[in-house]
Amino acid sequence: MTNQVIICPYCHKEIPLTEALSHQIKEELRKEFDAEVTKKEQDLAQKEQGLIKKEKALEEEYVRKLKMEKARLEEESKQKAKESVALELKDLNEQLKEKEQKLQESQKAELEFRKQRRELEEKQKSIELEMARKLDEEREKIREETVKTVSEQQRLKDLEKDKKISDMLRQIEELKRKAEQGSQQTQGEVLELELEEILTNNFPLDQIEPVAKGKRGADILQKVHNQHGQYCGTIIWESKRTKLWNDGWIEKLKDDQREAKAEIAVLVTTAFPKEVNNFAHVNGVWVTNYTLAICLAVSLRMNLIQVASAKMSAVGKYEKMEVLYGYLSGPEFGQRVEAMASAFSSMKNDLDQEKRAMSKIWAKREKQIDRVINNISGMYGDMQGIIGASLPQIKSLELTALITEGESGLNEDKDDIPS
Repeated sequence: MTNQVIICPYCHKEIPLTEALSHQIKEELRKEFDAEVTKKEQDLAQKEQGLIKKEKALEEEYVRKLKMEKARLEEESKQKAKESVALELKDLNEQLKEKEQKLQESQKAELEFRKQRRELEEKQKSIELEMARKLDEEREKIREETVKTVSEQQRLKDLEKDKKISDMLRQIEELKRKAEQGSQQTQGEVLELELEEILTNNFPLDQIEPVAKGKRGADILQKVHNQHGQYCGTIIWESKRTKLWNDGWIEKLKDDQREAKAEIAVLVTTAFPKEVNNFAHVNGVWVTNYTLAICLAVSLRMNLIQVASAKMSAVGKYEKMEVLYGYLSGPEFGQRVEAMASAFSSMKNDLDQEKRAMSKIWAKREKQIDRVINNISGMYGDMQGIIGASLPQIKSLELTALITEGESGLNEDKDDIPS
């Protein structure tokens, strides 16, 4: 049996059976060792893929040492190879444990860092949201204050306009009210007194002389004086309140003008000729309604003062007096006074139109603001129903705030009602 030989399946040579068995055992152990080492290398390569460059360098160093150890182990005996492999595997396991521990620590630190970063991002978002809310609140406050300021300024301007108009209307209504009381004679006396009062209040420098009742002549004589107290001329006033025009009024007033030696004659009446509407110059007499009487008085008075000033500067120059008289009795002077009175009437119409236009604009803006507030309230209610009590409260949308605003609005409306 000792002389038996077999062909080696690895080297294909004839070798003794015992030697072949020993060689076969060695080859099988070497293959098992190689297979185990290869398997360990693959496992280590898979575990070390996710490590950083330093860990990769350590792995490369480990592979280099492992190859050197593998070459050395191949030359040693079976027992030494097993012991060496066992020691090496133990060392590798310890290294792997250390690396896994370091990896876990690194991952734990990374998780902590990510957690802190998320917390910072959440805090930053919360701060930005709070700042956005505060900015929105400040913008809303500024908008409300601006709207309130503009509304208040516009309200004061309108109140000022309304007061001027109401004062004029009050004077007109007072004239109408007094004119409508009592008999026609009494109404005429009331209008005469009212006209006398208006002239006295508006022209304190002039001498207003009412014609005594029962005495022949017009109703009022207005002796015009300039700022230095110098007499400049006389305006004779006649007032009529009837429904029909009488052509005899003009001639009678001209007779009264000649008797009183007045430069200008004015007829204030409620009835006009067919071709006249509110204001005209008829046969040398100024005819106007009660609304334009003061406007006409201002124009006539200024012209008398200017003429008197021209007379004073040209004493003894009769030719210039004739020119001035021609100017006063000519069409240019009448056209100028008529233009001034028309301008006053146009200004009053413009004020009425502005008042109506602003009332329309305010009503439109009020509807728009109400619609915006209703939409905001509805959206807030929907969000409150979804989110619940965690939604921040808006005091201006609460029931108590709305009731308080409603009461204040009623009080303001009461204050706006004229007594």
